[in-house]
Amino acid sequence: MKNDQLIKMVNDIASFFASEPDREESINGIHGHISRFWNIKMREAIKQHVNDGGEGLPEIAVEAIRRLK
Repeated sequence: MKNDQLIKMVNDIASFFASEPDREESINGIHGHISRFWNIKMREAIKQHVNDGGEGLPEIAVEAIRRLK
């Protein structure tokens, strides 16, 4: 899967959880969704994208991705 597709998916997830008034809950929601529903290759690719600067991702998504194991 290409990074642009993963970025779009993360942005969609982040948009959903951005309505949460508690920032930490938003981050946890994004993290939880990616942890549960993304396969290891997708998670590794988006983690690498964040390590490379995370272009195109909102800050709450970047923080959630940094917390992935």
